[in-house]
Amino acid sequence: MDCTVGLGGHSALLLENGAGRLLGLDRDQDALRIAAERLAAFGNRVDLVHSDYRQLGRVLDSRSIVGIDGALADLGVSSMQLDAEGRGFSFRRDEPLDMRMDRSQGPTVADLLVDVDEEDLANVIFQFGEERHSRRIARAINHRRAAGRIESTGELAEIVRRAVPVRGYQRIDPATRTFQALRIWVNRELEGLDAFLNDTARRLLAGARFAVITFHSLEDRIVKHTFRAIASAGEAWRVLTRKPVIPGDDEITRNPRSRSAKLRAIERLA
Repeated sequence: MDCTVGLGGHSALLLENGAGRLLGLDRDQDALRIAAERLAAFGNRVDLVHSDYRQLGRVLDSRSIVGIDGALADLGVSSMQLDAEGRGFSFRRDEPLDMRMDRSQGPTVADLLVDVDEEDLANVIFQFGEERHSRRIARAINHRRAAGRIESTGELAEIVRRAVPVRGYQRIDPATRTFQALRIWVNRELEGLDAFLNDTARRLLAGARFAVITFHSLEDRIVKHTFRAIASAGEAWRVLTRKPVIPGDDEITRNPRSRSAKLRAIERLA
């Protein structure tokens, strides 16, 4: 199982290293089209499905698959989504304020900002972005939207930058945490994550492993505590990563976006 197939890089490695059959899920249809081309050489060994990874149980049941020999989930936004024009994930370009991973359904960030309560918005920015200036930012957004919809990433980024007090050198752009928070919010990234982890781990066959890659502390915390709870419930599972596996200097040099990645894994023993 590749629960977040993306552009198919991980799936290709799994297939090249012994996976006889791969079932891949992704809610981004653009990514699936690219992955299908990349994995075409593997023929009918690959089954790609347009689905949220939290629907993994339903997808397996629809194919009468009882157990799986291994699973991987690479959570969060992908490089393709960050770099693709018109998706609205990045404030490096001024483009429509969308941020949906699955553009076939649900409201955009621009839609959600129309009538969200100021206090609720502040809570979203604080909880999902760990932004200590969340109330200032929510107040600034609320003040600006009185004049109409906030439609673009550039406009939102400037609102946030003006709201955040700047003192000396800033390692990251002041808008970074707010954009992360709004992306997590619109895609419901943390909603049901623990249930997905539990369901996937319990579908592992004996000797199978489930690896999860996260890119921010909120996800990593959920994975860490859920895996520990599963392993402590009995002797059938073992957490393989007492501490998360993190990229080395060489990998970060090759791929700077990997610097915040953390991998945790659990194994089904019996």
